[in-house]
Amino acid sequence: MFDISQITSAVAAALVGIALSAGVAGAQSVVQPTTAPADEVWAGLVTDVFDDRPMKDGAGVLTLDAPYRAEDAAVVPMTLAFGLPAGDARSIRKVTLVIDNNPSPVAATFEIGETAGVGRIETRVRVNSYTNVHAVAEASDGTLYVTERFVKASGGCSAPAGKDPAEALQNIGKMKLKQFGDAAASSAPRELQVMLRHPQYSGLQMDQVTRNYIPAWFVTDLEVRQGTRSLLKVSGGISLSEDPNIRFSWRPDGADPIAVVATDTDGRTFSGSFPIAAGGS
Repeated sequence: MFDISQITSAVAAALVGIALSAGVAGAQSVVQPTTAPADEVWAGLVTDVFDDRPMKDGAGVLTLDAPYRAEDAAVVPMTLAFGLPAGDARSIRKVTLVIDNNPSPVAATFEIGETAGVGRIETRVRVNSYTNVHAVAEASDGTLYVTERFVKASGGCSAPAGKDPAEALQNIGKMKLKQFGDAAASSAPRELQVMLRHPQYSGLQMDQVTRNYIPAWFVTDLEVRQGTRSLLKVSGGISLSEDPNIRFSWRPDGADPIAVVATDTDGRTFSGSFPIAAGGS
């Protein structure tokens, strides 16, 4: 969820004016790319987002796959893979994806269900300028592990929406769930892919007709459950791409249906229930 406290002091110094007069809702601000050194930006984020907690090198625990040069800055694929060494009794409970130079650097926080068996997450994000991207995994004992990638892209947060407002309103909240893997093979890995129609307005996009900024409007929370068991909770902000798309590995448990519930900044709630598929999708 967007939180102005997550913006580093270096980024905050680059604020060029509150865009409320242009129609931007709440505390969303127009910012320019920071020119601060990359290490300084990340150090500020470690302070602001992670309270200066120590971090270990994520090698062997956490990987982040991202394109070096993005084809579309508004839809940049990111893949997180994580897991502790064999024999380690701990588990990974949370993974945070941080796009250092974005106006709202924390793109998403993924909370892993205790028995969900999630070890891989794919999603799509906006990248506003050339930047380091960090992934931070938190183990059940509180230990943090970090890895980073550099991505060349610009303008993703202010890029015009791909759909006109009327179409966005007509389809908002429509949800699809794809299931991969064979339900009959209990030991085989399975994956879920959640697709939600939502414009994800960042507050930095301009209406091409009125020339006013479109008020920020985006999904803040999404949870996927199987029965009463939580699989994955996602807290997101303006950096998640239009029509959020999240694919992740999981461990099925019984035949309870999959339930998805999402909430946006307008307080709208979207939900869907999907039976367990017998085979791959």
